[in-house]
Amino acid sequence: MSYHRRRRDAGQVAIEYLGFLPVLLLVALAGVQLGLIAYAAQQAGTAARAGARAASLQQAAGAACAQAADLDATCESANLGTEVRVTSHVTIPVLFPGLGRYEASKTAVMPLDH
Repeated sequence: MSYHRRRRDAGQVAIEYLGFLPVLLLVALAGVQLGLIAYAAQQAGTAARAGARAASLQQAAGAACAQAADLDATCESANLGTEVRVTSHVTIPVLFPGLGRYEASKTAVMPLDH
């Protein structure tokens, strides 16, 4: 009797797994999206430091900033008298369509080299 019962329940595990698979996939994609956000924030910091370094040496901050980032980056620089401040904005890649456009921003300040 128990043999017949086990045989009938054999497909139930496969059906439960198929029901759980979309949830598992969504959690995995959310983890990848968090990784992309962290990567964009790291790239924004790198771009801001490179732009501030170039601006402190009286070079083009925008070009150095854009070249330092692997992602699409824009920079704003401001001369504060004895130092320079550069803020970079990096667009965060999104996996889920319809989430909108978000940016990671970082600021770096370095003394001017006279």
